[in-house]
Amino acid sequence: MEFRPCIDIHNGKVKQIVGASLRDIDNHALENYVAKKDAAFYAALYRDAGLRGGHIILLNGTDSEYYAATQRQALSALSVYPRGLQVGGGITPENAEQYLEAGASHVIVTSYVFKDGHIHYDRLEELVKAVGREHLVLDMSCKKTERGYLVVTDRWQRTTEELVDYALLDRLSSYCDEFLVHAVDVEGKAEGIEEELAVLLGGWRGKPITYAGGVHSYEDLQLLKKLGNGRLNVTIGSALDLFGGRLGWEKVVSLCRR
Repeated sequence: MEFRPCIDIHNGKVKQIVGASLRDIDNHALENYVAKKDAAFYAALYRDAGLRGGHIILLNGTDSEYYAATQRQALSALSVYPRGLQVGGGITPENAEQYLEAGASHVIVTSYVFKDGHIHYDRLEELVKAVGREHLVLDMSCKKTERGYLVVTDRWQRTTEELVDYALLDRLSSYCDEFLVHAVDVEGKAEGIEEELAVLLGGWRGKPITYAGGVHSYEDLQLLKKLGNGRLNVTIGSALDLFGGRLGWEKVVSLCRR
């Protein structure tokens, strides 16, 4: 298990939010923590700790009045830690190369590919052609429904018809280098992991998967390692002391590396 750090940016500031609260209208989100430090500060911290594969997420839509400020924060973080961080949020074939040239190791994509409730393989192929599958991470963030876990898009505001299962992971793995999966129902709440999802993801023997959502104790971390068969990487936001939580980030890194 690797610890994958995060830098979530909303309205031009590094934040931790309750994921399901995010709305485009009025650029609204329930905030758990608003950092006084900028994105570059966290990028330098992760760089100096030797943590690779963390993700920067731009939480504003491209039509938001705050998008330019949010993007500036992201680009500043990439300049501090070139090839050490991934970036997602509004990624398309037209702008993906910009982020790679700015220093991103990978671009993270959801909404461009999962459009109108389904996967658009023509769009996925466009992205692969633009950046190469070795630079592409597919975000499979999902919500639990009666059918199972369904992929959500547009900053977790829209539920698709795509079911997260081994068949889907197998099918999409030929297009990407990694997967990122936020358990949206528990994301930002720091009330425990989505155990059923962890078991599902940990049972798949394919590309690397980073799990996000609900980790709020060291016991949660150990449970995730167990349920995920040691194959899941993890990112933690609101529960970390870096973002006002009670988990020491250095201890988290140590536990993941054991």
